[in-house]
Amino acid sequence: MDYRVEELARQAGVSVDTVRFYQGRGLLPPPERRGRVAIYGDGHLERLQRIRRWLKEGLTLAVIRRILDRGAANGDRALLEALAEERVGARTLSATELASESGLPASLVTAAVSAGLLTPLRVGDEERFSESDLEMARSGLAILSAGFPIAELFSLAAEHVSAVERVTDRAIELFDEHVRKAGDRDPDAPDVTEAFRSLTPQVTRLVALHFQRTLVNRALARLEGREEFETLAQALAAVESAQLEVKWT
Repeated sequence: MDYRVEELARQAGVSVDTVRFYQGRGLLPPPERRGRVAIYGDGHLERLQRIRRWLKEGLTLAVIRRILDRGAANGDRALLEALAEERVGARTLSATELASESGLPASLVTAAVSAGLLTPLRVGDEERFSESDLEMARSGLAILSAGFPIAELFSLAAEHVSAVERVTDRAIELFDEHVRKAGDRDPDAPDVTEAFRSLTPQVTRLVALHFQRTLVNRALARLEGREEFETLAQALAAVESAQLEVKWT
């Protein structure tokens, strides 16, 4: 079916300016020209509908363009969609909802975003947060409530973010080299996406358990020789022996 730009925009539920913006960003192919009239087709409408859906799921326009440009040629589309699904989950929240449900003051939510501790998703013109952001906000509030100075805690958290980003970038490179493109494996194969899905919770648990063990061992080493060592050592040993719960849904 043929559409003029106004008809295409109406069918897709967007403005004419949005259609032209997507076209200018390379997300939408140019229309057919019939004289001075631009004619769009069903392929343009279907692509606009996909762009809207992916924006609602939290993908950026840059990622969406990569999916559209390369998804048909290799396995990026399925893998990128899986990444988006794992990042967002089934529900997103506004900043106000995040503050309300976590108990974290709105000013601290803003500060956490500025520090890179919480990363909002761009859904249309609105910033949204995932359920994992909600869990992190609740945990952060519990730590603050224990008496940690907020400025020092934020500084430590920012240092942690930087270190984690370096490690995860290397981990992604390893996955790409040794799993996604290993041997004669076809990067388009569905088992690449399945490997990502199955490995992610395992890596998450491994990192969490290692962090807990390192924290306990180093705390014991620092406390050794102090008068209160025996009492604190017993408490730390109880933590170490307990099975750390790593929730993954």
